[in-house]
Amino acid sequence: MKNKLAKLKYLPNNFEIIENGDHVICAVSGKKIQLEKLSYWNVELQEAYFSHIEASKKR
Repeated sequence: MKNKLAKLKYLPNNFEIIENGDHVICAVSGKKIQLEKLSYWNVELQEAYFSHIEASKKR
């Protein structure tokens, strides 16, 4: 699945893969986030963030 956008459902402590892929896109910066490096997301908004910096900008 190289270079394919994944669809995820973000849960409080993890995420569920809805559609297979290898990355998601940061909701703030637009940067690609490899799934194995995904650490920041918002369950209510169902958005991923590249780092704590983007996550705090969203708040």
